[in-house]
Amino acid sequence: MPLEAVEARRLYRQVADQLRSLIDSGEYAVGSRLPTERDLAEQLKVSRPTVREALIALEVEGRLRIRVGSGIYVIEPAAVAAPTATAVIEGPFELLRAREFLESAIAEQAARVATKDDIDRIDAALVAMENVDHPGEASMVHDRAFHIAVAGCLGNAVLVRVVGELFDQRLNPYFAQLAHYFENPTTWRTALDEHRAVRDAIAARRPLTAHDAMRDHLAHSQERFAQNFGAENAAAAASGRSRTARPLAKPATPKRPPKKRAKERAKERAKTGSSRRR
Repeated sequence: MPLEAVEARRLYRQVADQLRSLIDSGEYAVGSRLPTERDLAEQLKVSRPTVREALIALEVEGRLRIRVGSGIYVIEPAAVAAPTATAVIEGPFELLRAREFLESAIAEQAARVATKDDIDRIDAALVAMENVDHPGEASMVHDRAFHIAVAGCLGNAVLVRVVGELFDQRLNPYFAQLAHYFENPTTWRTALDEHRAVRDAIAARRPLTAHDAMRDHLAHSQERFAQNFGAENAAAAASGRSRTARPLAKPATPKRPPKKRAKERAKERAKTGSSRRR
């Protein structure tokens, strides 16, 4: 027999496969409510973002329906079921963590090398973002242009392409479904302020501040997508128990910077303060 390639399945896909098997076996009947995200995470020994990615995948497949404020319900599959998503689709949190790592370093270097033309391109993207409705296709175009403009400061076509390709993963069905629940004009204004903080740090030539601003922006994006669906308290009330839902797992808090970087940050603050007094 010819050997078949071994494919490593992403963790959220393993969770989705396990839940799908339980649904198919009748453990969770059509119309029944699944345990809360917190309970599933505790039983499976995985993070809540991983559980959320699995639930979103099953909703896209047409196996579950997430009702904000009520719970996660098993639904009757459509007559022509949606094809099972392949393992090549990255989960939304996986993508955001990768972007957080990469784009923070890019922003740091951009603050060292950006030219006036680079800042002008970043500003043009920000102006466009300020004057567009969100959510919508146009807002994503201008958001992408901002991140591309920051990467473009380094003059490296490979980095520009990688940043663009990572951003374009927002177009996958899992990311789109998750954004459907949590993106709105208020979150857009918050994200816009975070973008401005990145821009200001780059323009002020404050590399470490730019690094932290980009890291915080993408970490906050993960937090926004990890907000409670509102089903935890509903489930507790239904079972006659009064319990407060724990917040979803947040991205790991960065370790305290080493002394050298702390000194560099102090110099940046002192430099900014002296320039303001002039």
